Amino acid sequence: MKALAVTPGVPDSAYVADIREPLVTDIPDGRGVLVRTIQVGVDATDAEINEALYGRAPVGDRHLVLGHEVFGIVEEVGPNVRDIKPGDYVTCTVRRPGPTLFDNIGRNDITSHHEYYERGINLLHGFMTKRFVDDAEFIVKVPAGLKHLGVLAEPASVCAKAIEQAYLAQQRLQVWKPKLAFVTGAGQIGLLTTMMLRLRGLEVYTVARTPDPGLKEEIIKGYGAEYVSTKKVPMAKLVERVGRPDLIVEATGSSQVAFECMEHLNLNGALVWTSVTGGQKSLSNFPSDKVNLEWVLGNKLLVGSVNGNRNHFASAMSDLALGDVTFPGVTEKLLTHPIDGFNDPKEIMHELTENKSAIKVFVNI
Repeated sequence: MKALAVTPGVPDSAYVADIREPLVTDIPDGRGVLVRTIQVGVDATDAEINEALYGRAPVGDRHLVLGHEVFGIVEEVGPNVRDIKPGDYVTCTVRRPGPTLFDNIGRNDITSHHEYYERGINLLHGFMTKRFVDDAEFIVKVPAGLKHLGVLAEPASVCAKAIEQAYLAQQRLQVWKPKLAFVTGAGQIGLLTTMMLRLRGLEVYTVARTPDPGLKEEIIKGYGAEYVSTKKVPMAKLVERVGRPDLIVEATGSSQVAFECMEHLNLNGALVWTSVTGGQKSLSNFPSDKVNLEWVLGNKLLVGSVNGNRNHFASAMSDLALGDVTFPGVTEKLLTHPIDGFNDPKEIMHELTENKSAIKVFVNI
């Protein structure tokens, strides 16, 4: 069976590999679910792994199969699988358990182990193949009425977790009713977060660099939010106009922007970082004394949030469904760049890294 893979540690090494066909019996205790892959989304994580910024192969292998955003249909299940059946549309969580207490209670998304296991990212093969198999514990159903948005399930789960983590952490205040939010970044995470915050009734400003970004701004307006280009209106000027945000979700992939957000958060506010930055940049002009003082006196909170568990995937399904009804046809506009098959890895990486008009690049398997 063919798969899109890289040689970890070797830049620009994406290639089509030959791997063994998966079997439902590969999963012990009769809990296997064999899935035929329909679509796999690709994002900045895949590009950075191909650039050798991070990512490791499973033990004993020299290659890593890419793909952590999957949508497929079940072909076969093991004898001890009860709630999933052939013909179900599904997605699959990304992170897998380690040896800690968190992993043992289903919270492998917040493992305290120094090692982490993520399909298509670190120490486990991904989904960019014709078929894959996994334990039923990690398979999440996608309603048939949402199959047109199924490939967005994984990025939507990241957004759902980020928002959930902010609200959970802010229980420290007993009462927290945020009204104003900034979302930094207008990629898929930023756009989906904008939608979810609008569903929760917040006034939202989605902040990114590009002036007049076309479709992205159209989508943001479709969600009832406002797009702001920092090239036209720096974040400090936006704060002067609308006030300090109670919540900021950072999704640019820029550590510089992530730290800049700390300067503008409101008293008792929450800042959630979702960016994973694999470079070596450092800041020289950050006003650390000022920020330190304001954060302590202002009871501000910083939360890091990464891949979710199955509950976050389920929450994402609910938000995608409600968003599809509340803002008809808007979310589907994110799916800008389909690619048929992965026989040309260079085309996939080119669309992902060089096509500035692309919002969601995905492969039709």
